[in-house]
Amino acid sequence: MTQLLRPFELDPFDLLWRNLLDSQSHFSALTQKITHPVDIFETDDGIVFEIAAVGLNEEDIQILIEADMLRICYEGKQEDRPAIYRGIKKSGFDLSWKISTKFDLAQLKASLDKGLLSLTIPVAEGKAIRKIAINIPKTLPPKK
Repeated sequence: MTQLLRPFELDPFDLLWRNLLDSQSHFSALTQKITHPVDIFETDDGIVFEIAAVGLNEEDIQILIEADMLRICYEGKQEDRPAIYRGIKKSGFDLSWKISTKFDLAQLKASLDKGLLSLTIPVAEGKAIRKIAINIPKTLPPKK
């Protein structure tokens, strides 16, 4: 059961949301434009963030968790050598989200492969969608 994120509609699970009381908050709602290439999608097992990290090593990126906040940041490196043309974006990024309690941030797994940082956050224990079977009696009581 893969769900499509609809950024302009309220998600019944309150998947990701920003601090509405703080207009200066750097935590982004999905309706705000994210300036760094990021894909976010939900799977049956949890939520997955895929972040462009071309040319970066695992030592360059910080992944921080504080309570229900997820923050991924990288400080861009300045090139000292002169260039004829600069078309590759090497600036830093600081991405933050407030994650629903539906997901278990303590179980976050991160991998960096071929310039793509993947973060997987599983559904919290007991919060996964379960299908409940309906029991039907095998014999019906006699009609009166």
